[in-house]
Amino acid sequence: MSTTITPEQKSENLELLHQYQQSPSHQLRNQLVKLNIGLVRKEVYHWLNRCTETYDDLLQVGCLGLIRAIERFDISKGRAFSSYATPYIRGEIQHYLRDKSPSLRIPRNWLAMERQATKVIQDLRMNLKRKPTELEVASALNISLDQWHEIQLACRNRSLLSLDAPVQDEDDGATCLGELVADNHYRSFQLAQEDQIRLQQALSKLEEGTRKVLEFVFLCDLTQKETAQRMGISSVTVSRRVKKGLKSLQKIME
Repeated sequence: MSTTITPEQKSENLELLHQYQQSPSHQLRNQLVKLNIGLVRKEVYHWLNRCTETYDDLLQVGCLGLIRAIERFDISKGRAFSSYATPYIRGEIQHYLRDKSPSLRIPRNWLAMERQATKVIQDLRMNLKRKPTELEVASALNISLDQWHEIQLACRNRSLLSLDAPVQDEDDGATCLGELVADNHYRSFQLAQEDQIRLQQALSKLEEGTRKVLEFVFLCDLTQKETAQRMGISSVTVSRRVKKGLKSLQKIME
């Protein structure tokens, strides 16, 4: 089933989003959900064969993410709604599947491949005298680029961001990712999940080395020493990248 939006639908979508921003109503929201349901279907089909949940259940959950995106979207910032909404839809589905764990499983060979990739990347970096491209890594692993990206995404998202994980800084004392979230008075666990989605989006905008350090520390709950060993860099470099990354995230999220 095609999820492509025609120019006419795109124009209608922007007009409805503008109207909803000016005067929210259930009628407008339902029209927007119906118009953008293809975004939800696309994510549902992606996860359907990776869990034991039904299509209808995943569709319903994905629509909750779409609704939250509609409610939070700011048309004045000039972003494409599809790019904005997809992380909300995906995050809602992942959150639902994690709650029903062990329904969501990462194949063992994917986990082994992800561990193997660490050494492969280090070897390529030494041989090439530069950072290897994603295609070079995939070729060295004897898999396609698409499959390598899928393995990376699955392993990266297998656990929630640890918002309260402390990071000790010599200058500023202890800090954590949760301090970057604008609303510190969570009304519900779901609001915390939405802020985690915002952090995920902000992380994707960082320089790769800094992003990986933050993901290892906050996403995989590795210590700075373990992160340094895994990335083949010094603990001092890890500490500097954590500090730099947190400051960059704060600027992005402000």
